[in-house]
Amino acid sequence: MTGVWTILLLVVSNIFMTLAWYGNLKLQEMNIITNWPLILIILASWGVALLEYCFMIPANRMGSSINGGPFSLFQLKIMQEVISLTVFTVMITFMFKGEHLHWNHVAAFLCLIAAVYFLFRK
Repeated sequence: MTGVWTILLLVVSNIFMTLAWYGNLKLQEMNIITNWPLILIILASWGVALLEYCFMIPANRMGSSINGGPFSLFQLKIMQEVISLTVFTVMITFMFKGEHLHWNHVAAFLCLIAAVYFLFRK
């Protein structure tokens, strides 16, 4: 069950990460923060990123074999990257109507899935 909780925490963490990194672009597109100084946008993004860390750190601590979890550090990192790109793709596709998923994006995801397969292979 620790592995499932680790993955769920990584998903939530990556939702906040995507919002921290790209949410400001959506807010700008919606004309909400068009006149904000860059430093204020950076500070707001850091606030959202703090929430990311509130989920990422427990996920890594819980999931790491160093603390008795089921995953090696390599496995945690590759899983995090796949989750990150999956969350990014879903959120950006819905948040930004001009962004579309193309065949080369799908091919890249298949390569990542292959990476996960090889990483977990004994």
